[in-house]
Amino acid sequence: MAMYNDKVMDHFTNPHNVGEFDNPDGEGTYGSPVCGDMMKISILVDANDVITDAKFKTFGCGSAIASSSVATDMIIGKTVEEALEVTNKMVLDELGGLPPIKIHCSVLADHAIKSAIYDYAQKHGKTYAGLEGFDPNAPEDEDEHAIPEELN
Repeated sequence: MAMYNDKVMDHFTNPHNVGEFDNPDGEGTYGSPVCGDMMKISILVDANDVITDAKFKTFGCGSAIASSSVATDMIIGKTVEEALEVTNKMVLDELGGLPPIKIHCSVLADHAIKSAIYDYAQKHGKTYAGLEGFDPNAPEDEDEHAIPEELN
């Protein structure tokens, strides 16, 4: 287990924000057919466009669970616009890094958050710059699991 730092292990063994809401304002599911990980993120948004709560359900490895846990922590209390600025790199940094083969788990979290916000925007007739060109149903890139250039 030396591959994982204490923070990743903590979020894996004691994940935050697990579950779902009966009536979420937005919900996004994203899965990787390649590794079989699935992640669902639900959000509650108030009248001021602030994400007041977020929950996740993840079917996947410890890295995927830790990524979801940290990602939901990161977006609670942020406005929708701010949450859209959360990148998988920020999730990785917040976790203190993941083994290269697990980097894609942070991408799942990033994508699931965007999908949940996309759902919220659709339901409420809102548009956000951070969602421009985003397609929640886009298939995953085949090279998703190639190690990113900066890590080679």
